[in-house]
Amino acid sequence: MAQKSHDKAPNTLRAGKTRAGKTGTGKTGTGKTGAALSDRTAAIRRGPASWIRDLFDGRMGAKYLLGALLTVLCIVAMLLPTPYALRYPGLTLDVLGEVTTSDGQQAVITIDGAQTYRDSGKLLMTTVSVAGANTTAQNWQTLMAYFTRSAVVLPREAVVPYGTTSEQYTSTSNDQMTTAEDSASSNALDYIVANGLVSGFSKDGVSVTIQPGEVGGPSAGLMYTLGVIDELTPADETGGLTIAGTGTMESDGAVGAIGGIRQKLLGARRDGATWFLAPATNCDEVVDNVPDGMRDVAVTNLDDAYKALVAIGKGEGDSLPRCSVDVYNDAIASGSASQ
Repeated sequence: MAQKSHDKAPNTLRAGKTRAGKTGTGKTGTGKTGAALSDRTAAIRRGPASWIRDLFDGRMGAKYLLGALLTVLCIVAMLLPTPYALRYPGLTLDVLGEVTTSDGQQAVITIDGAQTYRDSGKLLMTTVSVAGANTTAQNWQTLMAYFTRSAVVLPREAVVPYGTTSEQYTSTSNDQMTTAEDSASSNALDYIVANGLVSGFSKDGVSVTIQPGEVGGPSAGLMYTLGVIDELTPADETGGLTIAGTGTMESDGAVGAIGGIRQKLLGARRDGATWFLAPATNCDEVVDNVPDGMRDVAVTNLDDAYKALVAIGKGEGDSLPRCSVDVYNDAIASGSASQ
């Protein structure tokens, strides 16, 4: 009996050790897995200073070091200058309204020496916002533009001629706006006289001043011209509608092509325009790009544009020509023949 009792003791001890091992050093105890979790928790709770010390002391693993370096390189790359220019829909400006300047609110068009009339609607000149033209855009902006439906990414040289500085670009843009203002004034006054829109009207002594605000470039010429005519004539040409448009105004009354018309269409619709006057020589870019709720009209000269404006105001715009491939080809062929 003594021997039997002696034989059981080691087995009992071994069983106790096994149970202790499973409980004390097993998966749910304080064994290897528990220690690993504790280490991870401690690592997460460590501050940035500890991570930096480990980096310089060589205690941080190679994969973490490589990941940190790649992250830094990606951030630096995104902040580098991009060789592209980015076009977005810009602001619109009601040429029959006012603009904010450093001197406060001012009328966009001011006419002295003749009676003027108020229109119940709006004539919107449209613009394009360009990143990377007179300022330097960064790579992260280019990446964002690729995923933005309303943006277009172009080589910078497509917007700013090679070798042109930001200062030269801004100066040229301002000069083009001044030319557009002068052309709009002279074309508008001549058109009123030639077509007898105002009985007894004489352009002698009539002075037109246009305040564009911060806008530059030549593409507002058409809308400025229509704005001057609208203010000098008693007719309510817009019929209370919001009508947008773009195009240069040449000395012979021709409406010239401009850049960024897709973004201008989007900006015009965003600001409530339901009609858009587009140069016929831009129709290749207008086709299939007119926003829902907007109707385009192709125009080749001031006479086309003014008659379209009057028709729209009377509710008779449905018969006006829309942009198409044929309209574009005819406009290009006509322009080539006149050169």
